[in-house]
Amino acid sequence: MGKNILITGAAGYIGGSVLADFISRTSGPIKAARLSAAVRSDEQVQSLSKLGVNVIQVDLGDETAVKEVVISNKIDIVVHTATAIDGHAVSALIKALGQRRQLSGEETYYIHSSIASVFAEENGWPYGEIRDSDPIYEKEKELGDAHIIRKVNILVTELAREQGVTSMIIPVPQVYGRGTGEWRKLSVSIPASIRASIKHKVVYQFDTDGHPPSVHISDLVVFYALLTENILQKKPIPRGEKGYYFAIGHRTHWWEFMQRLAECLHARGLVRKPRAETWPSDEVAADYLGFPRLYVRAMGTSSGDLVPVNAYQLGWQPEWDEKRFIESVDDEVQAVLELDTVKSTLFDTVLSKE
Repeated sequence: MGKNILITGAAGYIGGSVLADFISRTSGPIKAARLSAAVRSDEQVQSLSKLGVNVIQVDLGDETAVKEVVISNKIDIVVHTATAIDGHAVSALIKALGQRRQLSGEETYYIHSSIASVFAEENGWPYGEIRDSDPIYEKEKELGDAHIIRKVNILVTELAREQGVTSMIIPVPQVYGRGTGEWRKLSVSIPASIRASIKHKVVYQFDTDGHPPSVHISDLVVFYALLTENILQKKPIPRGEKGYYFAIGHRTHWWEFMQRLAECLHARGLVRKPRAETWPSDEVAADYLGFPRLYVRAMGTSSGDLVPVNAYQLGWQPEWDEKRFIESVDDEVQAVLELDTVKSTLFDTVLSKE
């Protein structure tokens, strides 16, 4: 009998693309599963309903509502892509899975989408190189800081253990490429740079060249599917305190990307100069990009020495490398020009407090 999978953030860039991939499967364990998609609005429900999956409108911060969704739909696996910073949503989902496990007597699983840049020096990570096979949970606990991403990562591991739920964490790096979902098809960072460049007729870059871990959306989606298949097949893969997976395809050199972006936008007549200039200040960068002032510099300059081990040991083979990405910059521009119709709400909670 097939398992029941709930994908949160199913109208989002990553969640929508994961859902589209799962639906497209013609064979294998995911094909046999029953898919449910959690969204936030009536409009999103209408958009996704044509896909032939169980679309559910729910406030993930409402513990009672989440419990009802998980129990009534007999959810065995939650793929949580909606937010990496909302501990209330994480808590509600894991507690609901814990109750589902008690009722069914079967294992339940929680896949959490985190953020890879939290393991960079610019975000307070003091340990340097980190492999996803290292004792990351223990190191995050040692830090004991107030960084919201690390706090939520710790919450995932500890609450899942307490509730008898099997957890995995995917610290998502910079993602690029066109999404394949029904609703939001653009990522956050690169479209923000393109949008700001077009609006202000100039491409800006920070005074420090970051080299962030990156992945194309198609490669990332394949990893989510691979991890889910391993769960469905009950393979003995890393989990809980050891269940971190760095889904990293390559690194990106920001200055090289920004220079190529300036050339592409100038060729289209969208900026004044075919070269990137330095941001006047971090505050201007935050305002133009729509990013939180507290994090904008780390978002634009961080690198982080992350080494994927667990992800590749599952057999993951990303197809995109940095060369292919840099050569596709004009495609990123075209995607923004065509698809920039859905406002990102990723930073709404943080921005509302500034």
